[in-house]
This record gives sequence, structure tokens and C-alpha cells, in this order.
Amino acid sequence: MAAKKKSATFEQSLEALEELVERLEAGDLPLEEALADFEQGVKLTRECQKKLASAEQKVKMLMEENGSIRELPFEADDSTGDL
Repeated sequence: MAAKKKSATFEQSLEALEELVERLEAGDLPLEEALADFEQGVKLTRECQKKLASAEQKVKMLMEENGSIRELPFEADDSTGDL
């Protein structure tokens, strides 16, 4: 049985994406290499978006109210994008 490939962490994916952006912005890549980097960047962006969406779903604030627990969705500070 083949071992399941462990996916990169959000931070690893983001770092790889930043490196690709730097390479593309430098503007000195051959066309084929630039297209391959762009394609990889799109994949990494989608992975990061999925991980962020998953994290948002997991982050809940629990409040005890009248003996029962009520879940409230976590809301990030939209002005800075910070949690």
C-alpha cells in the first residue's frame, strides 16, 4: 500500500506561493517556465483558500447562555484581515 502524501501546511504553501510570485515578477523566466509557475501558483492559491475556509469553520466562539452552549461564528477584523 502506498503511503499517503502529507499535504503542506498553510504557511508552507504561502511561502511557496510568495517565491513563485517573486520569480514571475522578476520577468526573466522563459515563457514555458513562467506558465508552469503561474499554474503552480493558481494551485497553491486554491489550497490556501481551502485551508483558510476550513480554519474559519473550525474557529468558533462558545458562549454559555442559560445552561446551554451556543456557537457563534468567528468574525475576523475585515479592516486589517487579521484574526
